Amino acid sequence: MAESRRSWLDGPHIPSEYDGPDDLSKWPGEKLGLPKRGPGSMASVARRAAAVIIDWIACMIVAGFINAFITDALGDTPTLTLLLWLVVGIIGGWLFARTPGMAVLGLGVARVDVPGARVGLWRAVVRTVLTAFILPAAMVDADGRGMHDRGTGTVVIRS
Repeated sequence: MAESRRSWLDGPHIPSEYDGPDDLSKWPGEKLGLPKRGPGSMASVARRAAAVIIDWIACMIVAGFINAFITDALGDTPTLTLLLWLVVGIIGGWLFARTPGMAVLGLGVARVDVPGARVGLWRAVVRTVLTAFILPAAMVDADGRGMHDRGTGTVVIRS
């Protein structure tokens, strides 16, 4: 099979665990059993990034309020923003399978190995901590899943 032409702007090709002799899928998430469009389909990288930005801005506002009016014992605003963002990501992913930013944009987190099962605490913790490091979330495979999703067996879908 001939490999398509790639440039350095395409970034690295990260093989998917579902790559094989016929590794070109018709749409992102096809090999994961996800529909092409609509509810349950793979969320785009742009929508996922926008959800993270919404969560970050909300946490920054709350952190600024806490530092200005309540206490600065928890650290300055950027530190408290990160701590709040981690808590929101872990609690939201664990209990609701979405963060507030994901809910605003109609996204959710789902398990790949057992469709319909809850994400669970350990997956929510690992996903959120790896996302905080940015690089695992920025490195996506052919399906558009970040390394943090591949490592936890999850995928971000449209709800």
